[in-house]
Amino acid sequence: MHRNSGRARARILELEERARALDPDERERNRLMRAAHGFAQHLLSDIANKPAYSHDKSAVEEIRRLGTGDGPHPIEQLIARFDESVVRPGLLPSHPGHLAYIPGGGLYASSLADYLAAVTNEYAGVRFVGPGSVEMEDMILDWMARVVGFPPTADGNLASGGSIASLTAIVAAREAAGLKARDFDSAVVYATPHIHQCLHKAIRVAGMGETVPRDVPVDEGFRMCPRSLSELVAADRAQGLRPWLVLGSAGTADTGAIDPLDRVADICRREGLWFHVDAAYGGFFALLDEFRPQLAGLERADSLVLDPHKSMFLPYGTGAVLVRNRDALQDAHAYYAAYLQDTVESEGGGRSPAAVSPELTKHFRALRVWLPLLLHGEEPFRACLREKLELTKYFHREVERLGFELGPEPDLTVVTFRWVPESGSANAFNQALVEETHRDGRVFMSSTTVKGKFMLRMAALAFRTHLDTIDLALAVLREALERLEAHPERWRPTVAAAGRGG
Repeated sequence: MHRNSGRARARILELEERARALDPDERERNRLMRAAHGFAQHLLSDIANKPAYSHDKSAVEEIRRLGTGDGPHPIEQLIARFDESVVRPGLLPSHPGHLAYIPGGGLYASSLADYLAAVTNEYAGVRFVGPGSVEMEDMILDWMARVVGFPPTADGNLASGGSIASLTAIVAAREAAGLKARDFDSAVVYATPHIHQCLHKAIRVAGMGETVPRDVPVDEGFRMCPRSLSELVAADRAQGLRPWLVLGSAGTADTGAIDPLDRVADICRREGLWFHVDAAYGGFFALLDEFRPQLAGLERADSLVLDPHKSMFLPYGTGAVLVRNRDALQDAHAYYAAYLQDTVESEGGGRSPAAVSPELTKHFRALRVWLPLLLHGEEPFRACLREKLELTKYFHREVERLGFELGPEPDLTVVTFRWVPESGSANAFNQALVEETHRDGRVFMSSTTVKGKFMLRMAALAFRTHLDTIDLALAVLREALERLEAHPERWRPTVAAAGRGG
């Protein structure tokens, strides 16, 4: 028996020796850190001179050649493969020329926060286990609530982004209304055609795919028409349906439109409807006193979503949901399990994030918000938001001078525009134009379709985007126009066919 015990100990010690490779000593940690830091410094020091978008994706498949369990490999080799197969192909999201979609951020201070969060492996889901991490999240959520004008009764959660944040809010709205499966096919959801698709997805994931969708008409600026909303609600009640949820936008993805939130809130209060606002893009513009009138009514929402990885310039994976009535949030998401009995909240008070969201395992996201906010203060964030608004006005004016037809006047930092050729399909020309800018690669703009028109989009929100970037974008457009006009076969199939026939 003693001999068997000795063998077991020897076996354990042998395994321990091999397992210690996962816990490098200080010298090895410093060596690994120098390699990672060197790559980051080289990238950031020269980022403006790199392509914002690269069509060359030949190295992507190379990442599979290393396999997953065939190591060990030198850190230098792995970082080189990461650079060539991940960072260089496609879009470089941290580039100043990222002017597509709604750009994300990537503040350097947040990368340090993520490093510290990973090294300490702080758990942020249950207060009993991680009281400091949960308190930090609560503090950040309280700050966000004050920014948008929510009352002290509000509660919220830091999530991976707008999709999970929206799902969290939709489930709270469902439970607050007491809706059961038998009620779904009579419950009505009101939104404009420009509401973010993640909200439709959230309703489906919440098991409510049978609800009745209503498209609310928009005005010339693609903002919700309150009168039309009121008429739709009245008509649905007359049909015996149950109006339930109104989805408003504080910055649509297509055009950056802000719905008339105050007037929509009036209707929701009068009709007893849950008012949810997608403020993922525009919500943090409430940091600007001069912009708050355009967001009037945001503070009256029953729930809203914010994306700090958009207009607070943080790394992807940073979203937030706020709900006016904290009980509605906790009643919808709280559960009990015997194995968590040690986490009873009587010790220290307060609720845990796991009780107000779908997540139990939870990344320590609060640190990536807290560190840059306290390191820099609020003022640089305000200045950056103001700068983006001014850059948008500048681009709007200058792109019109180039001869482009403009979409609606920007509410936020998105400009939609298109070129109308003297003959041929404008849609085909503009599709070719955006592809031409992608081939150029110095900046990256995207497109959308509005009322059947193929439009280019410029979205100024990346924190590294400055006046020189916008001037470069205008130059890229000018040069792309010249190339297409010189080579009509690139966008007019009949010209290309005639050339082949000749």
